[in-house]
Amino acid sequence: MNLPSGPVAALAQREWVRFFRQPHRVVGSLAQPLLIWLLLGSGFAASFRAPGMEQISYLEYFYPGILLMLALFASIFSTITIIEDRQQGLLQEVLVAPIPRSSLVLGKVIGAMVVALLQTIVLLLAAPLLGLVPSLLQLVMVLAGLILTALGFTTLGFLIAWNMESSAGYHAIMSVFLMPLWMLSGALFPIDQAPGWLWWLMMVNPVSHALTLIRLPFYHSDPLLLFQNGSYLIAWTVTLLWAGGCFLLALWRVNRVEKS
Repeated sequence: MNLPSGPVAALAQREWVRFFRQPHRVVGSLAQPLLIWLLLGSGFAASFRAPGMEQISYLEYFYPGILLMLALFASIFSTITIIEDRQQGLLQEVLVAPIPRSSLVLGKVIGAMVVALLQTIVLLLAAPLLGLVPSLLQLVMVLAGLILTALGFTTLGFLIAWNMESSAGYHAIMSVFLMPLWMLSGALFPIDQAPGWLWWLMMVNPVSHALTLIRLPFYHSDPLLLFQNGSYLIAWTVTLLWAGGCFLLALWRVNRVEKS
């Protein structure tokens, strides 16, 4: 499938320009995860006692989860613009333009992913403060996990926003669906410490496996050896299926001819 680069690039660039022209959005998307990280990390530091993690502070344990939260927030802010564009008539103009509808999905997804990665890179600068000094290969593997995570969150948010008529409704869905996906990922507490019924929910949650891709490379001096780790390979498989499946479903949903 040959897609014109012009429409995709223009739609992606529009997301970047919109992001940086809204200072409150830039500050909010970075400040809220940072405050949650610092406040919860400091508050639970004294009571965090996980088997096999005695040498890890809660701030350090919570750190990959905050990277995950940045990807989540970036996807929410980027895909909610679909509802705003529909209300302003821009979405209708794009849909009737002589370009593949898949350009709309690609432009939105690429734009949101770049915004998410820029924010996570800023937070990655704090890693040495926690005693984490990743090598170049470790950073590449962490970023690969973040790219897949951003793709999954963005395309999932796209699918939800595409069927919504109001921003208020989208925020409600975000509160009862997207945020619990993050909360049940192991970002707040180890999966092994969860009760049985909650453990199963966390294991079937694809975001839990995305977090594994982000967390494990920090703790392996030779991260390539992780590809011999069964849990890590399962995490890659589940995250690829989640992100790729949501992306293909978004393409199908946008290309579907609406019946009057």
